[in-house]
Amino acid sequence: MDKRSLLDLLRRDARESVDDIARQLGADAEAVAAALDELEADGVVRGYQAVVDWDRVADEHVRAQVEVDVELDRETGYEEIATRIARFPEVATLRLVSGDYDFFIEVEGESMHDVSNFVSERIAPIPEVTKTVTHFVMDSYKEEGIELGDGDDDDRLSVSP
Repeated sequence: MDKRSLLDLLRRDARESVDDIARQLGADAEAVAAALDELEADGVVRGYQAVVDWDRVADEHVRAQVEVDVELDRETGYEEIATRIARFPEVATLRLVSGDYDFFIEVEGESMHDVSNFVSERIAPIPEVTKTVTHFVMDSYKEEGIELGDGDDDDRLSVSP
């Protein structure tokens, strides 16, 4: 069985039963279950999460994308800085990236004030951090490959005779 195909199916819909996945892969359900167990044990599959359209939730939820520049010294590397930043529960995503800045952080909070305070009081004071730029997410149209919105994709105008 091709593990890449199994991973692609899980990314599309992790709630499918082992039997349904096996049927789609043309494999035995026991083999699929064993492959899933192995992928989880090896740390390839780290968890299963729902994709949430926060615009449809009554509670306020704010996200921001934060660019972070750092200056390394002989004792401190990217991995050490990333380990410190990743420990904060407000950090949803943390990536080392190429380009004009070093780290991309997606931060979540209950208000713009909470997110702003987190960046200014917890991220900016890290000794190696030289600059932060915060971009608040105004709207999301697609998350993890899933389109968000009202589901009404028919933008055609009505035509009357």
